[in-house]
Amino acid sequence: MTSTEARAPWVARAVPYLPLGLIAALGATLAYVVRLPCRTGGWNDQVSTYTNFCYTDIYPLYFDRALATENPYFAHVPFDKQVEYPVVLGEVMQVFSWIARALEPDHVSQAVRFYDLTVVLLGVCLVVGVLLMAAVAGPTRRWDPLWYAISPAVVLAAYINWDLVAGALSMGMLLAWKRQRQVAAGVLLGLAIATKFYPLMFLGALFLLTWRTARWRPFLVTLGAAVGAWLVVNVPFMVFAWEGWRRFYVFSQERGVDWGSPWLFFQNKGWPVLGEADVSKLGMVSLAILCLGIAVLTLAAPRRPRLAQICFLALAAFMMTNKVWSPQFVLWLVPFAVLARPNWKPLVLWQLAEVWYFVAIWLYLLAQPPLSRDDLGIGDDTYFTAVWGRIITIGIMMAFVVRDVLRPDKDVVRQADIDDQAGGVFDDAPDRFTLQSALR
Repeated sequence: MTSTEARAPWVARAVPYLPLGLIAALGATLAYVVRLPCRTGGWNDQVSTYTNFCYTDIYPLYFDRALATENPYFAHVPFDKQVEYPVVLGEVMQVFSWIARALEPDHVSQAVRFYDLTVVLLGVCLVVGVLLMAAVAGPTRRWDPLWYAISPAVVLAAYINWDLVAGALSMGMLLAWKRQRQVAAGVLLGLAIATKFYPLMFLGALFLLTWRTARWRPFLVTLGAAVGAWLVVNVPFMVFAWEGWRRFYVFSQERGVDWGSPWLFFQNKGWPVLGEADVSKLGMVSLAILCLGIAVLTLAAPRRPRLAQICFLALAAFMMTNKVWSPQFVLWLVPFAVLARPNWKPLVLWQLAEVWYFVAIWLYLLAQPPLSRDDLGIGDDTYFTAVWGRIITIGIMMAFVVRDVLRPDKDVVRQADIDDQAGGVFDDAPDRFTLQSALR
């Protein structure tokens, strides 16, 4: 934020963001309209759900996770029926289930009301996330968040799950770091990790840039605040509801290869024969190799990379090596991809691949047991074109970001005489450690 912006009244500072907020609200509304065929009864018929492309986890989980009668973490239900989400999301689900039960007499009506309440929250999170992203991007790139506000892939995936909550918290963390409010950044990061696990990757990005700049105090303050915030919201459940609390971590460890993952392709083709344990090991090894490459890139680049670039690379590496790659994971990556490299051509290519995957996954499920509707669905080969379409287009974007890091003159953000729009203490910081200096 410039000194002129800081002196301006908050109303004047807010005016440039108003159009973005309205467009994000339009995106949130369109996402609701996309699922109207299901909301009016389609969720009770899987074929109708898939042919109308309006699936969501929110409605069925109201029944499948005993939200109609129980507290998510204290539920007297089998372990595999307990809520498999971190505690922030679990308690959001609990609060909305209480409200739904108070407003509606029967379970079906309660589930619809639970969905509506959740969608209101997610819509607000989308608008807030877009506005926070605009503040992170700064005045010269203020319209870049339109990709997050209303791109087709975001609209289609917005209400499949609760991912937009973690997205708003992650953007809040990035803005707090930009404004050098390290405690706030840490608290928001800790809450984001307690909502969805993927923001943990951003700690690695902060660590690598801290290593290069030796700005250790801000990083350690943020790390301490993140750990503290995570403990505050997790420890009560660890103490009083251990079995329910650990369900997320056990589920993540034991979960097999699922839809969207490249490992599913290799298992399907038998190239080579992979068991679940093999995939878990290969996934961790692959992620470790990619993270090592990102570390070398960060420390060897001729100029310190921007924070958004390293966050994007780390998050993309996590997604590409994971056992699961659900359609809504696009929501994780969009804001960081745009902040890392706001070039429309690779972004359009990737968004087209995401839209194709969104269509393909539901058509593929139609052809799988127990539905086995080959007349409506698609087969393995067609489905895996969508899987590889996402992998290849994200790989292309990663390659461009790596090119921008190695050749900063190609970075469109830095061409506007900006060092690091989200860097905070890293912005214009001199190098204190690089691989070249270490070798010398």
